Amino acid sequence: MTVYESFEVIKARKAAYENGSAQENSYTCYLFEKGVDKICKKVGEEAAETIIAAKNADNNELANEINDLLYHVMVLAAERGLEWSDVEKILDERNEKIGNLKQFHQVDKNT
Repeated sequence: MTVYESFEVIKARKAAYENGSAQENSYTCYLFEKGVDKICKKVGEEAAETIIAAKNADNNELANEINDLLYHVMVLAAERGLEWSDVEKILDERNEKIGNLKQFHQVDKNT
């Protein structure tokens, strides 16, 4: 299943939740029921777990945590009414800028 197909399933679960026909025991519907604060909390937790997995140098764990993070980000996007195509459009725009190294401001912390 592609990311786009997964996002469509998430949107379908949101619609089912909103019209009162949520699938029983659906974690996705549970998140929509709890709202944006719970979803944001899960995004934060999964981001931290992704960092830990990367630091542990366990690529299997890392792949699983990236999947969890991506899923919760997609739920957040659906909750806020953001289409995945909007995210992809920005990704495409940024890909056009590949090779444009940003100049970072160096701060002298000793002064």
